[in-house]
Amino acid sequence: MIALLSRLRVDVLLLLVAAAWGSTYLVAKELVSPSTVVTLLALRMLLAAACMAIIVAIRQKRVTAPEMRVGTILGVLLAAVFAFETFGIAHTSATNAGLIISLTIVFTPILESAVSGRRMPGRFFFAAGTAVIGVILLAGNGTFRPPSLGDLLILAAAIVRAVHVTSMHKLTSARPMDSLHLTTVQLTTCAAIFSVASMFYGDSLPHFLSTFDLGRGALLLYLVLACTVFAFLIQTWAVRRTSPSRVSLLLGTEPIWAALVGVVLAHDSVTAVGYCGIALVLAGTAWGRSVEQRHRLATASDLSTPITAASGESAPARQ
Repeated sequence: MIALLSRLRVDVLLLLVAAAWGSTYLVAKELVSPSTVVTLLALRMLLAAACMAIIVAIRQKRVTAPEMRVGTILGVLLAAVFAFETFGIAHTSATNAGLIISLTIVFTPILESAVSGRRMPGRFFFAAGTAVIGVILLAGNGTFRPPSLGDLLILAAAIVRAVHVTSMHKLTSARPMDSLHLTTVQLTTCAAIFSVASMFYGDSLPHFLSTFDLGRGALLLYLVLACTVFAFLIQTWAVRRTSPSRVSLLLGTEPIWAALVGVVLAHDSVTAVGYCGIALVLAGTAWGRSVEQRHRLATASDLSTPITAASGESAPARQ
């Protein structure tokens, strides 16, 4: 019962992250233009890193050298995700961005299988394929259009996000690391990269800030606190308590939230085919989540009850 509640807590928090990220695209679309992508990212990361640094300072717990090293590596990957994603948002619709990024649910298990040597069940890929078909239907509302530059950039972001999730699990599973510290180092690395880049590309930070009013300021704070600090802290915490594939499947509900935000707030039109796509994404995500969980539990059970060569009987599980 305790284990079930623990898994449920992880799942609920990841769904909240998915909902926050689903709203990110509309929020970022309101704030960004092609010339302000790097400046917005620099401001977003600086504020987020500052918030995390304050929390770390209050805890008075030292960041270790391994946390610094792993966090920096993951931060570089995270910066690439943000760059591809935000440039993509500037060149495509918020709804398309939220949908295409969900293809991470396909790329992550492929990468995880390649790294671990453990093959996922075929049913998982059928489930992922169902979700992909749903994304295609929802993105095109029943039509098949060639991808735009923005769509391709979001696709690149989905690939790099899968690398980030898989790398996080690989690099943090061998030794205990503080989730708060890892998130802080990652966001600080992103802040450093985008702050330097903003000196050479796009709008200046002072000029960008001069365009802000109360409404844009509130959107920026939401982007920083909910979609960055909360989201990545929870992702870092959760990926160490479950598998990368499970994380990606739950975060794969992001396009549903993106579609809901687009329909309710941006008044995007969704046809009957689009709603079929929503149903397929939900069904594929739930199915894949169930398959992955059963497969992971079965694998763990097999590892804890090895077969002895002499007798062919199961050895007792280690406590």
